[in-house]
Amino acid sequence: RFLLLTGPNMGGKSTYLRQTALISILAQAGSFVPAERARIGLVDRVFTRVGAHDDIRRGRSTFMVEMIEVAHILRRATSRSLVLLDEIGRGTSTFDGLAIAWAVTEDVATRVGSRCLFATHYHQLVGLEAEIEGLVNVHVQVAQSGDELKFLYTVGDGPCDDSYGVQVAALAGLPAHVVERARDLLLFLETQAEGARAGEDGTPLSRGVGQSSLFGWMLPKVVGATPETEDADTEGPAEVPMGARLEPTEAAALARLAEMDPDAMSPREAMDLIYELKGILRGQHEWLEE
Repeated sequence: RFLLLTGPNMGGKSTYLRQTALISILAQAGSFVPAERARIGLVDRVFTRVGAHDDIRRGRSTFMVEMIEVAHILRRATSRSLVLLDEIGRGTSTFDGLAIAWAVTEDVATRVGSRCLFATHYHQLVGLEAEIEGLVNVHVQVAQSGDELKFLYTVGDGPCDDSYGVQVAALAGLPAHVVERARDLLLFLETQAEGARAGEDGTPLSRGVGQSSLFGWMLPKVVGATPETEDADTEGPAEVPMGARLEPTEAAALARLAEMDPDAMSPREAMDLIYELKGILRGQHEWLEE
């Protein structure tokens, strides 16, 4: 009764959701459907949460609009309803979005009991198949040859192994140097995540500093670089406290930023501050000289 749909961008997830709603409505109206044969159950309502848009007239952000629509669905859907959810939780921070998507999945699948298609890039949710009865993983299929992707526009059993976001960004025409940098950072972040799951010290998750530690961790600018955390007098990687990697000039720049009041600054004062910070950091980071 609940299909959790994963797969790459441009793979057809949203189209699959929309066509399911249209086919259900056509069948219930007694019309033709695009199939040689079809067995389609009756529904009392069709609920959709797809697309992304804000509501300027009412002063609602894209995320607020999304949450209002999800709340409407959870309060009004029944076990005879068809619910279509497209990437719930993407408009906020990663952990917040994942938590919301997880909770919504549990509620729809257990309390509400609706027939549901949920398209998501939160691959952490695929493990719910073993926890929630009636929840099944499916994915939109793609063929990969090297860095080339071919979208098959078919749906297969099981979860997708990757979102292929960097490859899709390359297809969209993102500059090659940006794509290459994204690949390096993706590899670094995946390595850090694996280390955290394995219980290694020095990774953002195992250090307990949460999702806000991404830039405090000072991601390496050098291709394939990995922060050195080994302690010569101990076995294994040493624990690295937050901010320990900052040079004195970097600490001074951060201190200057912390004491400023952006709301009280004029555009000219803000520009002067930027040049001041650049002057503090010049020599520490070669790219500032460019």
